[in-house]
Amino acid sequence: MKYSGMPFGMWVLFQKSFRQNLITVLGYDAPTAKQITASAKPKYKSIIAKLPEFEPEDRFLMNIVNCAMLSAFCLSMPERPTVEKLTEYYGKSMMTGAMRWFCRQSGKKKFTPKDIQGMKDTAKLRAADRNPYSWNMEFYEYEDGSGYEARFTTCGICTLMKELGLYDLVPAMCRLDYTMSEAGGASEFVREQTLASGGAYCDCGYKKLEVTQ
Repeated sequence: MKYSGMPFGMWVLFQKSFRQNLITVLGYDAPTAKQITASAKPKYKSIIAKLPEFEPEDRFLMNIVNCAMLSAFCLSMPERPTVEKLTEYYGKSMMTGAMRWFCRQSGKKKFTPKDIQGMKDTAKLRAADRNPYSWNMEFYEYEDGSGYEARFTTCGICTLMKELGLYDLVPAMCRLDYTMSEAGGASEFVREQTLASGGAYCDCGYKKLEVTQ
């Protein structure tokens, strides 16, 4: 995968918050945070360079790019963080003002015919059959019309972080699904299991907020 394009853009957008939260969340001093960030950038580029190009229709490119960035920072830290601390670090680093705006815009489109069709098309694509760093999913609409579930049987984040020796830290990324759904303002995110926790699949359920439970 080329560094130019989305990987470059994501670094520009988030490296400042990733560096700042090394201080505010993980407790490093400013010089150490600067050093970690300087070390993370070439690691990030190296991880990106080893990934295959994603198909144009694959909606999960951003997910693997985010994973590469977090992994690069983890591999550059003097001490390995706990899952709990990394969950807080990743959540606060990702949820910048720009990301909250993006989530709100996505929330406005949630459950529209275009959104539903996009989910169905993604399920049919089965991109992970050709790219191990992508995702395969099944799509289920709730019978009562209250929303839908995306059920993932293959996860690119699991593949990449396992290769990097970070598999035990995957749950730190999973938690962001709840945060982004909340920021979108259109759905309640529900989940029962994940591949990283030993489940048969990752279930990502989205229930319409206006529906009375």
